[in-house]
Amino acid sequence: MDASLLKKVALFEGLTHSQLHRVAAIARPRGYEAGACLFREGDVGREMFILLEGKVRISQQVPGMGEEALAILEKGQYFGEMSVIEDIPRSADAFAHTSCTLWVIEREQLDQLMFTDKDLAYVLLWSFVRTLSVRLRETNEKMKTFLALSRF
Repeated sequence: MDASLLKKVALFEGLTHSQLHRVAAIARPRGYEAGACLFREGDVGREMFILLEGKVRISQQVPGMGEEALAILEKGQYFGEMSVIEDIPRSADAFAHTSCTLWVIEREQLDQLMFTDKDLAYVLLWSFVRTLSVRLRETNEKMKTFLALSRF
């Protein structure tokens, strides 16, 4: 994998050239056709994904309503990172919205890399924290909107 492409991914922006190469060495390419399921809510997750080409839809099934799209991800975005942070089931579904190519990073390999390179671990963990903080704020805003609309 081309490590220079990782520099454009927000999660890896703070890494050095050498660290980017180490991350690139553990990433594996994987392709999906449009409509393919990457994972389902409740699945055990052992990997995260970086979108190289195409689009991925993150969604949840809402009882009585069907699928609710939470996000449409595009090139350079990453997802599934919660599975490399904690050992709990997936919180949403992921589908190839269009045909797409992804880089896949397995939890065990990333754990080993962060164990052997504490500086890399520090940068990545702060990036994870920032990502989770942004997503929590977005969820809070959606909840405020939902609650305001539900009063009518």
